[in-house]
Amino acid sequence: MDYFHLSAPAETVEHISALGLAHLGDGVFELMVRSWLCLRGKATNDRLHKAAVAYVAAPAQARMAHAVLPLLTEEEQAVYRHGRNTHTAAIPKGATAGEYRAATALECLFGWLYLQGRTDRLNELFEVMMEGEAHAL
Repeated sequence: MDYFHLSAPAETVEHISALGLAHLGDGVFELMVRSWLCLRGKATNDRLHKAAVAYVAAPAQARMAHAVLPLLTEEEQAVYRHGRNTHTAAIPKGATAGEYRAATALECLFGWLYLQGRTDRLNELFEVMMEGEAHAL
């Protein structure tokens, strides 16, 4: 199996919990953020780590999720809602419950898209999310 170029059938992906999708989507999102940072010259490990943490934290993910919500298809909106409405045991420090739910929803969507091999769509959404972020470097 090629885990970099997945194309899981919809019926397989349907059976994965929202938290399972979010777990995978968190890794996908972080890899995309790390790649984005490296390509923008954040070369030192300390700077890379601090910048990556800032982007993958729930408040930042929630802010960026709101930027793409109007672009989501009905199917993607359903996945997003499923992730947002899932129950989580704890909310991390520095995030509100709403921010954490939005971040989990975004991660769920990213995991869902990744498993289906829909990397073009992942890139499209990620680029929209990161448009306003370049100034923060």
